[in-house]
Amino acid sequence: MNDAAPNAAPQTFYLKDYKPFGYEVESVKLTFQLSPNATKVHSAIRFTPKADAEDNRFFLHGEQLSLISAKIDGTPVTARLVDGGLECDVPRTSFLWEAEVEIDPAANTALEGLYMSNGMYCTQCEAEGFRKITYYPDRPDVMSTFTVRIEGDEPVMLSNGNPTGAGEGWAEWHDPWPKPAYLFALVAGDLVNHPGSFTTKSGKDVELNIWVRPGDEGKCAFGMEALKKSMKWDEDVYGLEYDLDLFNIVAVDDFNMGAMENKGLNIFNSSCVLASPETSTDANFERIEAIIAHEYFHNWTGNRITCRDWFQLCLKEGLTVFRDAQFTADMRSEPVKRIEDVIALRARQFPEDGGPLAHPPRPEEFQEINNFYTATVYEKGAEVIGMLKRLVGDDNYYKALNLYFERHDGQACTIEDWLKVFEDATGRDLSQFKLWYSQAGTPRVKVTEDYADGTYTLTFEQSTPPTPGQPEKAPRVIPMAVGLLSPNGDEVRGTQVLELTEAKQSFTFDGLASKPVPSILREFSAPVILERETTNSERAFLLAHDTDPFNRWEAGNALAKEVRVAMVLDGAAPDAAYLDALEKLVRDDEQDPAFRALVLSPPSQSDIAQTLHERGHTPDPQKIYDASETFTQTLAQQLETSLPRLYAATTVEGPYVPDADGAGKRALNSRILSLLTRLDGGEQAARQYASADNMTQQYAALAALMKAEKGEAQSKAFFEQWQDDRLVMDKWFALQIACAAPETTAATAKELTQHPLFSMKNPNRFRAVMGALAGNHAGFHHASGAGYQLLAENLIALDSVNPQTTARMCAAFQTWKRYDSKRQAQIQAELERILATSGLSRDTHEMVSRMLSA
Repeated sequence: MNDAAPNAAPQTFYLKDYKPFGYEVESVKLTFQLSPNATKVHSAIRFTPKADAEDNRFFLHGEQLSLISAKIDGTPVTARLVDGGLECDVPRTSFLWEAEVEIDPAANTALEGLYMSNGMYCTQCEAEGFRKITYYPDRPDVMSTFTVRIEGDEPVMLSNGNPTGAGEGWAEWHDPWPKPAYLFALVAGDLVNHPGSFTTKSGKDVELNIWVRPGDEGKCAFGMEALKKSMKWDEDVYGLEYDLDLFNIVAVDDFNMGAMENKGLNIFNSSCVLASPETSTDANFERIEAIIAHEYFHNWTGNRITCRDWFQLCLKEGLTVFRDAQFTADMRSEPVKRIEDVIALRARQFPEDGGPLAHPPRPEEFQEINNFYTATVYEKGAEVIGMLKRLVGDDNYYKALNLYFERHDGQACTIEDWLKVFEDATGRDLSQFKLWYSQAGTPRVKVTEDYADGTYTLTFEQSTPPTPGQPEKAPRVIPMAVGLLSPNGDEVRGTQVLELTEAKQSFTFDGLASKPVPSILREFSAPVILERETTNSERAFLLAHDTDPFNRWEAGNALAKEVRVAMVLDGAAPDAAYLDALEKLVRDDEQDPAFRALVLSPPSQSDIAQTLHERGHTPDPQKIYDASETFTQTLAQQLETSLPRLYAATTVEGPYVPDADGAGKRALNSRILSLLTRLDGGEQAARQYASADNMTQQYAALAALMKAEKGEAQSKAFFEQWQDDRLVMDKWFALQIACAAPETTAATAKELTQHPLFSMKNPNRFRAVMGALAGNHAGFHHASGAGYQLLAENLIALDSVNPQTTARMCAAFQTWKRYDSKRQAQIQAELERILATSGLSRDTHEMVSRMLSA
């Protein structure tokens, strides 16, 4: 066996040290002889030395491999096993490298490389999992064609590309498109397919399949339609056709990520592809549609054009997240999608940017690349693409993308390559814009205003707080979308994009009859924090009159936070004017139900804690919880006479359809039901639970009852009904903790870890429990410290089993410095306990070290 010792001093990799691999890989042929504990992998790889190579060292990555033999041009050779792989003396001409290794898929609980999931063979090779399959230059800039032979007794044996042959106990596949090893995939097991087909715009027929375990066939239809919509949309909007004869998707129960874009063989966490009205909520359907689109779009933005090295990860992920957001906006509601994306960005990426884990979208260094599959790389990376599109305009954006695909097809590229096509296509200098890729932190933009003699002036000052390793920040290019409203609510200036390029800038608007009300940062045109002195009356005005849907919601969200902050700090009663505004909006049947549901959804308690922290106050999680409960109860009482009518008006009759209109109504209906349950003792929720014929309504009723401590019978019935459905059970586990009172949250979570259906080896189940614990703000941060202790104990236990999931869950502690000294001491003690664990993985070691060093 050959593997890097987990307790060794972690090696740091630097972008500045990049050197190309010294050999071309002309072709790769792999033969797998499958066996759960002793799979043999034979590799035959044609290498050719590069004449201009900076480094002639022949080094192949390899981890957890037993080397059986190695040959060069048929002659046995002795390879030197070294840390992280092997070295060998090789000729300075083209040669055929052959190696045979043995691996143990059944023992691979890390779910990286080739592993077993309930008897099925599966691979996950991004980022560096292929080195656990065979010895290879496992880096994204090494691209080659792959031919794969699979031998075994599994009924279905799949790999990348197109099938080239099959017989009793074997199958062969060939992928004609050169790819890096991280895109390799193999799946073998007892599977059945849900078939489909798609005809490209050029007339090529493509066979489509979703492969699932027997019994899951009825949960594939929505995913298949989402795939077809994605293929059609990519042709219509980006002009991109699919390039193989076959496209396969496989649903896997045990998977660290949501899905993986392996060429022609996408592997999905089953939660991200299986759906039915009875078992999936509206949110599940929308997420599945988006993830299927995301992985399909990677066929061009990730596969045909990949990243040169892992420092460039946001090149493929940021662009593809942006593309899947465009797709969802076109399929559903563009304003609602934008609001939901910003809520997620602020909940996940802003805390990352403002804490010890801050890093730029393109980091300069890392110890473990799996730790950089972050909201900054994905969501902020997408925001950077959106800003670029806004700055150059739609026509120039698509002109530049066409040039990108034409110039770099089949290449492994960098951020510099990406920006260069925009400069060449538009003539713009993007050197300052490039700072978005290299600077960490969320810029803060302070706005002041002046009005005199018909001229209105807005002055912007931008600054970015220090982040680890980056104490000083230069001004960035910030597109600031601004509109102006008259005092009567009319729009006197339509949306105009102002380009901030300096630390301080002023912009004037002439010919105004009166001082306008500004609508700033429309559509959330840049991922910044806006600082401007304003009043609740102005926020209420914008909530009522702004023509930009995002800023209408933003005004209501800001009002909600101000009211709750006042309640926490001053013990104030819920603001009557705000309650009146909410009542008026929610009763307005002309407004989009999905928008009304978003306005009725309160800011998260973590968001309130962050707001208090930014204003120099130490957040008290229990007080934040109490204020939230008081406000929601008061709102329910304010709407008491309207709630029955609103509930009836938003109830969707007829067969369930997971479309945007129905989902919007059901979202508002669920918010109304949760308020109504506070007043009627759960009568309506109990009736809905009993009559529901779809998971959205059943789950909403159960959640409302459990939050009101009225759902014990329904929770038991839900478990009895769905205990054999693993994905529905994830919902049940999470809901027990999400609805628990602060003082019982940790105890509830601990009890669930002893449940017969809990298994930390399944990432979905572990995240359902520990993710819900971390997400229950007041419960996780209860003064007893029990939440911290329980999470730390489970992370320590999981680390030796699945380091990736462990490291990512460590991020629950990243905001620890915003709380009081007692909680800080409690969290610090748990982080130090994790760090002191014998044999700690380098994944977790890096995350905890970064948090402790802040």
